[in-house]
Amino acid sequence: MGRGPDHAAQPPGATCYLTLRDPEADMSLSVTAPATTLAAMGPSIQEGTRVVVHAKPVFWTKRGSLMMDARQIRHVGIGELLARVEQLKQLLRSEGLFDAGRKRPLPFLPRRVGLITGRNSAAERDVVENARRRWPSVQFEIREVAVQGPTTVEEVSRALAELDALAEVEVIVVARGGGSVEDLLPFSNEALVRAVSDARTPVVSAIGHDVDAPLLDFVADVRASTPTDAAKVVVPDIAAELQQIAAARGRAMQALRSRVRHERHRLEATRTRPAFADRSTFVTIRRGEVVELHRRGRAGAQLRLERADDRLGHLRAQLRALSPDATLRRGYAVVRHADGQVVFDRADVDPDETLRVTVAHGDFAVTPVS
Repeated sequence: MGRGPDHAAQPPGATCYLTLRDPEADMSLSVTAPATTLAAMGPSIQEGTRVVVHAKPVFWTKRGSLMMDARQIRHVGIGELLARVEQLKQLLRSEGLFDAGRKRPLPFLPRRVGLITGRNSAAERDVVENARRRWPSVQFEIREVAVQGPTTVEEVSRALAELDALAEVEVIVVARGGGSVEDLLPFSNEALVRAVSDARTPVVSAIGHDVDAPLLDFVADVRASTPTDAAKVVVPDIAAELQQIAAARGRAMQALRSRVRHERHRLEATRTRPAFADRSTFVTIRRGEVVELHRRGRAGAQLRLERADDRLGHLRAQLRALSPDATLRRGYAVVRHADGQVVFDRADVDPDETLRVTVAHGDFAVTPVS
């Protein structure tokens, strides 16, 4: 809620001019109220106060304007605010905005960390100093915005969009110190919660303390209990990492030494075997194997030669038994014409023809006798 001049300085019967704003819908409405109405609320009414107004519309004919004339103004109760937040929480949960499957993992060591926090705030110092204590070279892209009041949602959303558009920013932290329920209400605003849900960059919520639970905690990829805890979440501890590296190197060296000892023992055991104690034993064993292989080779070759010789003699006997010379040796003869053709039929012989007769030992000429 915005207002005109301080109502405490107004005389009785004076009129105060107020502006009612809806930060979620970005709408405003002009309202007039008697000074006594504001005075009845005491000093607690100020810029950004959440109120419920009972008013009557008034149309000013001369100016052609419509205003609301407030008859009663009262604070919005904490119970009513929490009920509205709980209703919104159930709605967003039903849409799946709080599902664990939507949570994105944080990079192990981001190139640059985006930080959205209050101006010159303790939360900013907690995040930056603790992160640089853990990893001195960490880089920040900081956006200082209002983290309390009617402009919080707009400024935080704009800063979120700016950081989300930077490629070098790999994680965004939204940090604010503790506060009352009313102070933290902007971080349960539906527009802001949906903006965080739509961001492409992982978002860490570090709003208030452990007991505080704005809706931003549920939609963020990681919830940090405090701004200091957010620093521990976004960057690793260089001392711890160096210790892990040293421990890993130690384990590797121990494993290597153990392997070398094992192989040395195996080598010593091999060298002390009898075959290596007397080097000639190995040669003697191999010489006997070579001699035996040579003997077996000669025996096998001799056997094959004998079998081949027997087969050759058998074939030679078959060839001699079937040869024409063997037939002639049994007293047969071959009769041929003068041109060398063999005589097969008596009718083929001419009485005046000279024939040639071949016998086992030579040949001679004959004349046929009719």
